[in-house]
Amino acid sequence: MAAPPRRHATALETVTVTVPEAAVEAYENAIGSVCTTVGIFEANPEGTLWRVEGVKDVGHRDDDLALALTLAELTSSVSADLNRVPTEAEGWLARTYESFPEQEVGQHFVVRGTHLPDTPSPTRIVLTLDAGVAFGSGEHGSTRGCLRALERIAYRKPRRILDLGCGSGILAMAAAALLHQKVLAVDIEPWSVRVSAENAKRNGLSRSLICRLGNGWKTPEIRHNAPYDLVFANILARPLCLMAKDLAQNLAPGGTVILAGLLRTQIRMVLAAHRRQGLVLEHTFLEGDWATLVLRRPYGASA
Repeated sequence: MAAPPRRHATALETVTVTVPEAAVEAYENAIGSVCTTVGIFEANPEGTLWRVEGVKDVGHRDDDLALALTLAELTSSVSADLNRVPTEAEGWLARTYESFPEQEVGQHFVVRGTHLPDTPSPTRIVLTLDAGVAFGSGEHGSTRGCLRALERIAYRKPRRILDLGCGSGILAMAAAALLHQKVLAVDIEPWSVRVSAENAKRNGLSRSLICRLGNGWKTPEIRHNAPYDLVFANILARPLCLMAKDLAQNLAPGGTVILAGLLRTQIRMVLAAHRRQGLVLEHTFLEGDWATLVLRRPYGASA
């Protein structure tokens, strides 16, 4: 007779905060200081708020957690309420895994969490991401749109590639694996750069991804490696509009940009900003409420 499953000796609780993206790293570190596992999840459709949660023994190191959260508030300038709910020992991981099923995207990719069997796919490129860090996991319409757009322009064989605002690194990894080129992956958040590097190593792409911390087009390494044949910019609509001029100036003649992070209702605004810089719309991908735009800089166009 099989032995009954082991139960956790003490009661568990899930502790949660909801914060804007800029404060995720500070609160991830705070919760991680007392929890062995921390999950990061999108908290709203716009991707501007994130839920950071971890599981701990009830009452374990509560004073340390309170101090860590105070430090997170001071360093991030963001105040967040801590929520606590009782949790079954297997409940939190099960819920995390359920929110991250294997997903086939387009004709070439399958996105898989680390909790799933590591089986090769004979017909698709497997992108494996940490199941405990769910952002950028392929379920979001913007990510899916970008992967489909990448497939559409792959025949051009771009060589100089930039993923601006790389998040989990999923787009940079997809480009590196599909196009067999190195990709510069840059994000303003240290936690995103770290996760991208970890995911690249997990997928055997460490030599193909150059993960760097930087502030958009102000990043010296981005400027040094310009112009680019392909740029991913999966950010948000208004930052995309503000960066349109810099993007056009750093895009090679004939180069392609894949813009995402915008809603269908924001297509005209984003498109107008980039058309003013001489870029031409080639295709629009729609995934639910989200849109992905593929634009190109014509040969001979001045930026």
